[in-house]
Order: sequence, then C-alpha cells, then structure tokens
Amino acid sequence: MVIIGVISDTHGLLRPEALAALRGSDYIVHAGDIGDPLILKTLTEIAPVTAIRGNVDREAWAKKIPSTNVLEVGGISIYVLHNLNELDLKPEEAGFDVVVFGHSHVAKQEAKSRVLYFNPGSAGPRRFRLPLTIGRLQINDGRVSGEIVEICGDGR
Repeated sequence: MVIIGVISDTHGLLRPEALAALRGSDYIVHAGDIGDPLILKTLTEIAPVTAIRGNVDREAWAKKIPSTNVLEVGGISIYVLHNLNELDLKPEEAGFDVVVFGHSHVAKQEAKSRVLYFNPGSAGPRRFRLPLTIGRLQINDGRVSGEIVEICGDGR
C-alpha cells in the first residue's frame, strides 16, 4: 500500500497537527496557496513533495513552482491543479485516475467518469468556519481511495 498525504491552502501556516497527520506518508501533494517556501521544505522532510502554486503564490519563489503537476505512483496517475474551475482537459480521456485540487477550502471527494476528484480542504488559517483538514489517498493493488482527516477540532 502507498499513502499520499494531500494538503492545500496553507497560506503560510503549517500547523503541527497537519504535520502529524502527514507523517507516515510515502508522498505528499500540496495543491497550492502555499504562502511560504519553508512549508515545502518542511514537508520534504517527511516525504517527496509534488506541489503546484495557487492564486496567492505570487512572490518570486513561487514562479519556479508549476501551475499544474502530475504524480504517478503505484499504477495511479494524479493530476494536480489549484482551482478546479481552471481544469482544461478531460481527465478520463487523458488517462488520469485522480484530480487533486484546492482553492475552495472545502474538503470533497467525488468519483465521476472513473476519476476521483479530491480536495483535501484547508490546513492553514481557518476561514468561513470551515473545518481544518488534510487528505490521504491510499493506493492498493492499482486502486485508489481517499480519506479526509480533520486536524483541528478546537476552533483555532
């Protein structure tokens, strides 16, 4: 089994609870709105990171980070972008099994046309009274499943 930790919308805040929830991941995907390059450096201490920049990642350091990225692992192909509304391909026709995205701060997973659309929600500053979450993708025997993990239930 391969575990991929998925995080998004940190906006410069990498909570210890997020780090704890990501430990044990074989890979980590950051779906944008990173906010601080040190976040990616810290995440790489846990596992290899596939990252994309989000709409708030406008500083010079972020220009080196692509707006979309692909991770292929365990026979599964994952397309990563920040804003699902900017998806400019048909994932099922392009051979992707999973589309990981962020932006909305709302955790969601939904299967459409044999593709898992997966948003881990937001792990950064709390907004809109939404829960703070990360996600996990588990790949086992060429099949993928997702899980949303609430990291802070105390209102911080």
